[in-house]
Amino acid sequence: MISRQTLQEAIDTELRIDAFKDYTINGLQVEGRESIGRVMTGVTACQALLDEAVAWEADAVLVHHGYFWKNEPVSVTGMKRRRFATLLHHDLNLLAYHLPLDAHISLGNNALLGRRLGFSAERCLDGELGQGLLWMGQPDTSLDSQALAARVERALGRVPTLIEGHAGVVHSVAWCTGGAQDMLPMAAEAGADAFISGEISERTTHMAREMGITYLAAGHHATERDGIEALGEWLKARFGIEHRFVDIDNPA
Repeated sequence: MISRQTLQEAIDTELRIDAFKDYTINGLQVEGRESIGRVMTGVTACQALLDEAVAWEADAVLVHHGYFWKNEPVSVTGMKRRRFATLLHHDLNLLAYHLPLDAHISLGNNALLGRRLGFSAERCLDGELGQGLLWMGQPDTSLDSQALAARVERALGRVPTLIEGHAGVVHSVAWCTGGAQDMLPMAAEAGADAFISGEISERTTHMAREMGITYLAAGHHATERDGIEALGEWLKARFGIEHRFVDIDNPA
């Protein structure tokens, strides 16, 4: 068992949360019991994940997508009330880490997506490696757009939406997990042949075609599963606590 404060301070320090200007609160979002021996991780603090945590008798829930987003309604009603009631009734801690987890050099969503897809990360286009969110590198073998899409499908277990804006061999790839489709112009300007993110907007198709860059929307959820699980395993190795990752399926 460790204290809630020890857990939070360890994560806050490792992820360097003070270095990021985010759209939400990074760290402890809902206070529960003081002592923590079991941590459940998941991508989003949805009701299904909270129910799994209660059934497993977790002491803390650790997620990438928590609550208190910028410009969201502040009233605690309906769905939000039910979620908070579950946390408070069962004395569960909720901790959430958004951009700091995307960016981390080894535990982050971008680092792990690149590793899973066989890309050598060379640089970030919007900061230093470990600080920026838009990563760029090279595939470990020769690929065209179709072969790249097939690799993404195998690695993530879902068929990506493919917009073939680049013809021929993909020599360089940029990627940013989640809802980063509007980083596509930055990737194109940096010379990437392909860009991978989670979501696609109507405008993204035209941008990719006209800028000559292939775009793959591989799923917001699917591209952001690895980071939070890795963070839980990091806590387990460091403190000897129990960790369980639960993947609540989401096609988005």
